[in-house]
Amino acid sequence: MGIIRTAINTVRGTLNSAVNDQFLEVIEPDDMGEGTVCVRGVAARKGANRKGTADTVSDGSVIHVYDNQFMILTDGGKVIDYTAEPGYYTVSNSSLPSMFNGQFDEALQESFARLKFGGTTPVSQKVYYINLQEIKGIKFGTRNAVNYFDSFYNAELFLRAHGTYSVKITDPLKFYAEVVPRNAQQVQIQDINEQYLSEFLEALQTAINQMSADGIRISYVSSKARELGKYMADVLDEEWNKARGMQVQSVGIASISYDEESQKLINMRNQGAMMGDPTVREGYVQSAIAQGLQSAGSNPNGAMAGFMGMGMGMNTAGGFMGQASQNNMQQMQMNQQAQTAGQQAQMNQQARTAGAWTCSCGAANSGKFCSQCGKPAPAAAWTCSCGAVNNGNFCSQCGKPRQ
Repeated sequence: MGIIRTAINTVRGTLNSAVNDQFLEVIEPDDMGEGTVCVRGVAARKGANRKGTADTVSDGSVIHVYDNQFMILTDGGKVIDYTAEPGYYTVSNSSLPSMFNGQFDEALQESFARLKFGGTTPVSQKVYYINLQEIKGIKFGTRNAVNYFDSFYNAELFLRAHGTYSVKITDPLKFYAEVVPRNAQQVQIQDINEQYLSEFLEALQTAINQMSADGIRISYVSSKARELGKYMADVLDEEWNKARGMQVQSVGIASISYDEESQKLINMRNQGAMMGDPTVREGYVQSAIAQGLQSAGSNPNGAMAGFMGMGMGMNTAGGFMGQASQNNMQQMQMNQQAQTAGQQAQMNQQARTAGAWTCSCGAANSGKFCSQCGKPAPAAAWTCSCGAVNNGNFCSQCGKPRQ
């Protein structure tokens, strides 16, 4: 038993009706949505076969295959033929399997060799359709916070990730054999996702840990969806392809959040980094003083009482604030001096490099005389107005003195 490609020359708009009128029955796929991975074929019976036997595809009937669908013809639960090419196919009990591979290579025939029908008399025939489109919008979320060591913060942090991922079926025969429940009328990705989601989250944690090992800062993880997808592919694709005939197509991270303790550590580290800058600290001091003056002026007992209270407080805190401000100014001056000194050292180095020369004895020098043999430094080259390049005090071409 097998299938034969059917040639039908009919105007596209009346194609289905023409097929229905010509053949005993036409097998069409049941409703297949974006999240559907597999559906049973539905028979539209005609003529004397209107009350045909259930689960039997009549000899001479037609199976309709649409784009991005993989049709599987089974008998007694075993695969006897398939096609990945859209079109109409006539069922023939006397035909050998045709196996229209379509976009797939010889790997599909290897899968068929493991699942093929044993050659007994056809008893119960069924048609299944596998969705070859990318199955999108599969939601995921980490149940527990994932540990992430960040070398920038030098701390073990914890994050949670939420988003969606998509899969694509790469070997429909293997997918049918290992994933699709037997006698299922329709299979949605949600129906089979529980086991795969657990494996996906395990691989996600492995991928996130790998990003940590690669030194990526935790705050950059949410912008690394493409890299994360590559990590996931490295972890899952080989296993899922080999065992189930599918692979992760893409990973989209909708949100990255930290647990409470990690957020505190990040905030503390960021504030400490800011306060290490004396200009930021001085701005904080001046802001605190200005805020105190504003609060004193709005004192409900009168501005005078407020300023008197502030004056008393300043006797206690003023010395501290003044000392803090003085320390900030001193550090800013020291930073400025260090920056100026560095710039001057760089200029001196450039000047020394520019004036460096090598004596005929091989010694490197920067002064007017060689430090090893005492020979004078060669005169610097100059260009005369006539265009000649000279080392002496007069031009070797026109005799003009060096300017």
